[in-house]
Amino acid sequence: MGDWTARGAGRTDEPVADGPAREDDDLRAGLAGLARLASADLGLETLLTRVAGFAVKAIPGAEGAGLTLLEGGRTAMVVVTAPFVREVDDVQYGIGEGPCITAAAEARTVVAGSLGSDLRWRRFGREVVRLGVHSVVSLPLVTPGGVLGAMNVYAHSEGVFDQRAAELGELFAAPAAVAVQNAHVLAQARRLVAQLQAALDGRVAVERAVGIVMSRGGVSEGRALERLRALSQHEGTDLVTVALSVVDEAVRTARTPRHG
Repeated sequence: MGDWTARGAGRTDEPVADGPAREDDDLRAGLAGLARLASADLGLETLLTRVAGFAVKAIPGAEGAGLTLLEGGRTAMVVVTAPFVREVDDVQYGIGEGPCITAAAEARTVVAGSLGSDLRWRRFGREVVRLGVHSVVSLPLVTPGGVLGAMNVYAHSEGVFDQRAAELGELFAAPAAVAVQNAHVLAQARRLVAQLQAALDGRVAVERAVGIVMSRGGVSEGRALERLRALSQHEGTDLVTVALSVVDEAVRTARTPRHG
Protein backbone atom coordinates (compact mmCIF):
# COMPACT_ATOMS: atom_id res chain seq x y z
CA MET A 1 0.00 0.00 0.00
CA GLY A 2 1.33 3.42 -0.86
CA ASP A 3 0.93 6.56 1.21
CA TRP A 4 -2.42 8.34 1.22
CA THR A 5 -3.43 11.83 2.20
CA ALA A 6 -7.11 12.60 1.84
CA ARG A 7 -9.79 14.55 3.60
CA GLY A 8 -13.26 13.25 4.16
CA ALA A 9 -12.27 9.67 4.99
CA GLY A 10 -15.55 9.32 6.81
CA ARG A 11 -17.78 10.39 3.92
CA THR A 12 -21.39 9.33 4.38
CA ASP A 13 -22.78 10.16 0.96
CA GLU A 14 -24.18 6.62 0.73
CA PRO A 15 -25.68 4.31 3.35
CA VAL A 16 -22.89 2.58 5.28
CA ALA A 17 -24.33 -0.89 4.75
CA ASP A 18 -24.57 -0.47 1.00
CA GLY A 19 -21.26 1.30 0.32
CA PRO A 20 -18.70 -1.52 0.64
CA ALA A 21 -20.91 -4.04 -1.16
CA ARG A 22 -21.53 -1.63 -4.03
CA GLU A 23 -17.82 -0.80 -4.22
CA ASP A 24 -16.96 -4.49 -4.41
CA ASP A 25 -19.48 -4.92 -7.21
CA ASP A 26 -17.95 -1.98 -9.07
CA LEU A 27 -14.48 -3.47 -8.67
CA ARG A 28 -15.68 -6.84 -9.93
CA ALA A 29 -17.27 -5.14 -12.94
CA GLY A 30 -14.03 -3.34 -13.69
CA LEU A 31 -12.01 -6.54 -13.38
CA ALA A 32 -14.49 -8.37 -15.62
CA GLY A 33 -14.03 -5.64 -18.20
CA LEU A 34 -10.27 -6.13 -18.04
CA ALA A 35 -10.70 -9.86 -18.55
CA ARG A 36 -12.77 -9.26 -21.68
CA LEU A 37 -10.03 -7.09 -23.14
CA ALA A 38 -7.76 -10.13 -23.32
CA SER A 39 -9.78 -11.48 -26.24
CA ALA A 40 -10.53 -8.13 -27.89
CA ASP A 41 -8.76 -7.15 -31.10
CA LEU A 42 -8.10 -3.50 -30.29
CA GLY A 43 -5.42 -0.99 -31.08
CA LEU A 44 -3.13 0.01 -28.22
CA GLU A 45 -4.63 3.47 -27.69
CA THR A 46 -8.20 2.15 -27.68
CA LEU A 47 -7.33 -0.62 -25.25
CA LEU A 48 -5.53 1.73 -22.85
CA THR A 49 -8.49 4.11 -22.93
CA ARG A 50 -10.81 1.27 -21.99
CA VAL A 51 -8.53 0.25 -19.13
CA ALA A 52 -8.71 3.83 -17.84
CA GLY A 53 -12.49 3.75 -18.22
CA PHE A 54 -12.75 0.58 -16.15
CA ALA A 55 -10.63 2.27 -13.47
CA VAL A 56 -13.25 5.02 -13.20
CA LYS A 57 -15.89 2.36 -12.60
CA ALA A 58 -13.77 0.42 -10.12
CA ILE A 59 -12.66 3.27 -7.86
CA PRO A 60 -15.41 4.98 -5.81
CA GLY A 61 -15.75 8.70 -6.38
CA ALA A 62 -13.80 8.75 -9.63
CA GLU A 63 -14.99 11.20 -12.29
CA GLY A 64 -12.27 10.70 -14.89
CA ALA A 65 -8.99 8.90 -15.42
CA GLY A 66 -5.84 9.06 -17.47
CA LEU A 67 -3.31 6.36 -18.23
CA THR A 68 0.32 7.06 -19.09
CA LEU A 69 2.41 4.42 -20.85
CA LEU A 70 6.18 4.64 -20.53
CA GLU A 71 8.74 3.30 -22.98
CA GLY A 72 12.42 3.52 -22.26
CA GLY A 73 11.71 5.77 -19.29
CA ARG A 74 9.88 8.29 -21.46
CA THR A 75 6.21 9.00 -21.97
CA ALA A 76 5.09 6.99 -24.99
CA MET A 77 1.33 7.51 -24.83
CA VAL A 78 -1.24 9.28 -22.67
CA VAL A 79 -4.95 8.44 -22.89
CA VAL A 80 -7.86 9.98 -20.99
CA THR A 81 -11.52 9.26 -20.36
CA ALA A 82 -12.69 12.88 -20.13
CA PRO A 83 -11.58 16.26 -21.53
CA PHE A 84 -10.85 17.72 -18.08
CA VAL A 85 -8.35 14.90 -17.46
CA ARG A 86 -6.46 15.89 -20.61
CA GLU A 87 -6.17 19.44 -19.27
CA VAL A 88 -4.88 18.24 -15.91
CA ASP A 89 -2.36 15.84 -17.44
CA ASP A 90 -1.17 18.52 -19.85
CA VAL A 91 -0.35 20.66 -16.83
CA GLN A 92 1.39 17.78 -15.09
CA TYR A 93 3.65 16.82 -17.96
CA GLY A 94 4.13 20.41 -19.03
CA ILE A 95 5.70 21.44 -15.72
CA GLY A 96 7.24 18.04 -14.96
CA GLU A 97 5.66 17.40 -11.57
CA GLY A 98 2.52 15.74 -10.27
CA PRO A 99 1.07 12.61 -8.70
CA CYS A 100 1.33 10.40 -11.80
CA ILE A 101 5.00 11.26 -12.24
CA THR A 102 5.64 10.51 -8.57
CA ALA A 103 3.68 7.24 -8.65
CA ALA A 104 5.59 5.98 -11.70
CA ALA A 105 9.00 7.15 -10.47
CA GLU A 106 8.61 5.68 -7.00
CA ALA A 107 6.41 2.69 -7.91
CA ARG A 108 3.87 3.44 -5.20
CA THR A 109 0.30 4.60 -4.84
CA VAL A 110 -0.13 8.32 -4.25
CA VAL A 111 -3.33 9.88 -2.93
CA ALA A 112 -4.22 13.51 -2.33
CA GLY A 113 -7.50 15.06 -1.26
CA SER A 114 -6.59 18.74 -1.40
CA LEU A 115 -4.29 19.41 -4.34
CA GLY A 116 -4.36 23.14 -3.82
CA SER A 117 -2.59 22.83 -0.45
CA ASP A 118 -0.49 19.74 -1.14
CA LEU A 119 3.17 20.60 -0.65
CA ARG A 120 4.43 17.75 -2.81
CA TRP A 121 3.43 19.41 -6.08
CA ARG A 122 2.90 23.10 -5.39
CA ARG A 123 2.94 24.32 -9.00
CA PHE A 124 0.80 21.45 -10.21
CA GLY A 125 -1.67 21.96 -7.37
CA ARG A 126 -2.10 25.67 -8.07
CA GLU A 127 -2.78 25.03 -11.73
CA VAL A 128 -5.24 22.16 -11.42
CA VAL A 129 -7.26 23.85 -8.68
CA ARG A 130 -7.96 26.58 -11.23
CA LEU A 131 -9.43 23.77 -13.35
CA GLY A 132 -11.67 22.75 -10.46
CA VAL A 133 -9.89 19.46 -9.68
CA HIS A 134 -8.98 18.77 -6.03
CA SER A 135 -8.63 15.00 -5.52
CA VAL A 136 -6.48 12.32 -7.13
CA VAL A 137 -5.30 8.77 -6.66
CA SER A 138 -2.34 7.75 -8.80
CA LEU A 139 -1.52 4.08 -9.27
CA PRO A 140 1.71 2.71 -10.73
CA LEU A 141 1.37 -0.08 -13.28
CA VAL A 142 3.99 -2.53 -12.07
CA THR A 143 5.05 -5.84 -13.59
CA PRO A 144 8.03 -8.10 -12.81
CA GLY A 145 9.86 -6.28 -15.58
CA GLY A 146 9.40 -2.87 -13.98
CA VAL A 147 7.01 0.09 -14.07
CA LEU A 148 5.03 0.34 -17.32
CA GLY A 149 3.39 3.63 -16.44
CA ALA A 150 0.68 4.89 -14.13
CA MET A 151 -3.01 5.69 -13.90
CA ASN A 152 -4.43 8.95 -12.56
CA VAL A 153 -7.99 8.95 -11.25
CA TYR A 154 -9.45 12.38 -10.54
CA ALA A 155 -12.42 14.00 -8.83
CA HIS A 156 -13.45 17.62 -8.63
CA SER A 157 -14.38 17.74 -4.93
CA GLU A 158 -11.94 17.66 -2.03
CA GLY A 159 -11.39 14.55 0.07
CA VAL A 160 -12.96 12.11 -2.37
CA PHE A 161 -10.40 9.30 -2.21
CA ASP A 162 -9.75 7.62 1.13
CA GLN A 163 -7.70 4.57 2.06
CA ARG A 164 -10.46 2.24 0.88
CA ALA A 165 -10.41 3.89 -2.57
CA ALA A 166 -6.64 3.48 -2.72
CA GLU A 167 -6.90 -0.20 -1.77
CA LEU A 168 -9.55 -0.83 -4.43
CA GLY A 169 -7.40 1.03 -6.92
CA GLU A 170 -4.43 -1.19 -6.15
CA LEU A 171 -6.54 -4.32 -6.54
CA PHE A 172 -7.53 -3.04 -9.97
CA ALA A 173 -4.05 -1.82 -10.95
CA ALA A 174 -2.38 -5.25 -10.65
CA PRO A 175 -4.37 -6.98 -13.43
CA ALA A 176 -4.55 -3.69 -15.34
CA ALA A 177 -0.75 -3.69 -15.51
CA VAL A 178 -0.84 -7.19 -17.03
CA ALA A 179 -3.43 -6.10 -19.61
CA VAL A 180 -1.35 -3.04 -20.51
CA GLN A 181 1.84 -5.08 -20.78
CA ASN A 182 0.20 -7.65 -23.07
CA ALA A 183 -1.26 -4.91 -25.25
CA HIS A 184 2.08 -3.12 -25.43
CA VAL A 185 3.95 -6.29 -26.41
CA LEU A 186 1.35 -7.03 -29.08
CA ALA A 187 1.56 -3.48 -30.43
CA GLN A 188 5.36 -3.71 -30.59
CA ALA A 189 5.13 -7.04 -32.42
CA ARG A 190 2.67 -5.57 -34.92
CA ARG A 191 4.89 -2.56 -35.45
CA LEU A 192 7.91 -4.79 -36.06
CA VAL A 193 5.97 -6.91 -38.55
CA ALA A 194 4.83 -3.77 -40.36
CA GLN A 195 8.40 -2.47 -40.49
CA LEU A 196 9.71 -5.76 -41.82
CA GLN A 197 6.94 -5.90 -44.42
CA ALA A 198 7.69 -2.34 -45.49
CA ALA A 199 11.38 -3.18 -45.78
CA LEU A 200 10.57 -6.25 -47.86
CA ASP A 201 8.18 -4.29 -50.09
CA GLY A 202 10.82 -1.59 -50.53
CA ARG A 203 13.45 -4.14 -51.53
CA VAL A 204 11.12 -5.67 -54.10
CA ALA A 205 10.32 -2.23 -55.51
CA VAL A 206 14.02 -1.35 -55.86
CA GLU A 207 14.72 -4.66 -57.59
CA ARG A 208 11.88 -4.07 -60.05
CA ALA A 209 13.02 -0.50 -60.72
CA VAL A 210 16.57 -1.68 -61.34
CA GLY A 211 15.23 -4.17 -63.89
CA ILE A 212 13.25 -1.46 -65.65
CA VAL A 213 16.27 0.87 -65.87
CA MET A 214 18.45 -2.00 -67.13
CA SER A 215 15.89 -2.81 -69.82
CA ARG A 216 15.40 0.77 -70.94
CA GLY A 217 19.01 1.89 -70.80
CA GLY A 218 20.82 -1.29 -71.70
CA VAL A 219 23.02 -0.93 -68.61
CA SER A 220 24.27 -3.32 -65.96
CA GLU A 221 22.52 -3.93 -62.67
CA GLY A 222 25.11 -1.92 -60.78
CA ARG A 223 24.85 1.01 -63.17
CA ALA A 224 21.05 0.94 -62.99
CA LEU A 225 21.19 1.10 -59.20
CA GLU A 226 23.63 4.02 -59.40
CA ARG A 227 21.18 5.92 -61.61
CA LEU A 228 18.35 5.33 -59.14
CA ARG A 229 20.50 6.55 -56.26
CA ALA A 230 21.54 9.63 -58.22
CA LEU A 231 17.88 10.39 -58.94
CA SER A 232 17.09 9.91 -55.27
CA GLN A 233 19.72 12.46 -54.25
CA HIS A 234 18.63 14.89 -56.95
CA GLU A 235 14.98 14.77 -55.84
CA GLY A 236 15.86 14.76 -52.15
CA THR A 237 13.90 11.61 -51.39
CA ASP A 238 14.67 8.04 -50.40
CA LEU A 239 15.59 5.26 -52.79
CA VAL A 240 12.39 3.28 -52.21
CA THR A 241 10.20 6.26 -53.10
CA VAL A 242 12.14 6.77 -56.34
CA ALA A 243 11.88 3.06 -57.13
CA LEU A 244 8.12 3.06 -56.56
CA SER A 245 7.80 6.07 -58.86
CA VAL A 246 9.77 4.32 -61.61
CA VAL A 247 7.67 1.17 -61.26
CA ASP A 248 4.39 3.10 -61.24
CA GLU A 249 5.40 5.05 -64.34
CA ALA A 250 6.35 1.84 -66.12
CA VAL A 251 3.01 0.24 -65.22
CA ARG A 252 1.07 3.27 -66.48
CA THR A 253 3.06 3.26 -69.72
CA ALA A 254 2.42 -0.44 -70.23
CA ARG A 255 -1.33 0.08 -69.76
CA THR A 256 -1.56 3.01 -72.15
CA PRO A 257 -3.10 1.85 -75.45
CA ARG A 258 -0.83 2.20 -78.46
CA HIS A 259 -2.34 3.58 -81.68
CA GLY A 260 -1.22 3.19 -85.24
